[in-house]
Amino acid sequence: MRVDDGARGGRRGRAPAPRAPAPRAPPPGNRRAGPAAAVTAGARRFRSERRIPAALTALAVLGAAGVLLYDLAAVRAHRPGMGWRRELALQLERYTPADPEVLIGAGVLALIGAVLLVLAITPGLRGILQMRTSESGMRAGLGRKAAGLVLRDRAMEVSGVNSVRVKVGRSRIGVRATSHFRELDEVRADLDAVLAVGIEELGLVHEPGPRVRVNRKG
Repeated sequence: MRVDDGARGGRRGRAPAPRAPAPRAPPPGNRRAGPAAAVTAGARRFRSERRIPAALTALAVLGAAGVLLYDLAAVRAHRPGMGWRRELALQLERYTPADPEVLIGAGVLALIGAVLLVLAITPGLRGILQMRTSESGMRAGLGRKAAGLVLRDRAMEVSGVNSVRVKVGRSRIGVRATSHFRELDEVRADLDAVLAVGIEELGLVHEPGPRVRVNRKG
């Protein structure tokens, strides 16, 4: 029989204080709760700089403004205006807004304006998926191709999978796998579980849902 030191000295040993229960890990559905989620909620998407459209538009406006300014300065200096302006005035007198040439030109200009408006409104950079961050003022992104390679490597670890093709979109991930043994339903179930973990580990703000298709090889 084991006797503690307190009992040997004629004193009754005190019972050890009960330990506090260890904190439980939060369930998977609540992993995003907390300051990191609040910071991520206010993060903005990546926007393309669109340098080429901006440069072309700036050059076109600069050229047109330079030509008009030169013609105005020539008229102010009592010199004849440029021939294109006189020709344009004659053409405007000859054609009406209902003529096909005028309608086609107006349609082309409206199409160019619509394209420029779409480029100005849309953020662009659709190939980058926004990731969750825990610090304010910091943004992180992951390319679609890189995400597809990561998920492809995870899917190849499933038993029975011979080849996998992964296409990552903003709201959907298409997965096509071929299996050379095992039941297709079992392989599909294992792929769903592996891809769910892999998508969670990517740390994306908006997690796309997987769409898995499994076919028999050959």
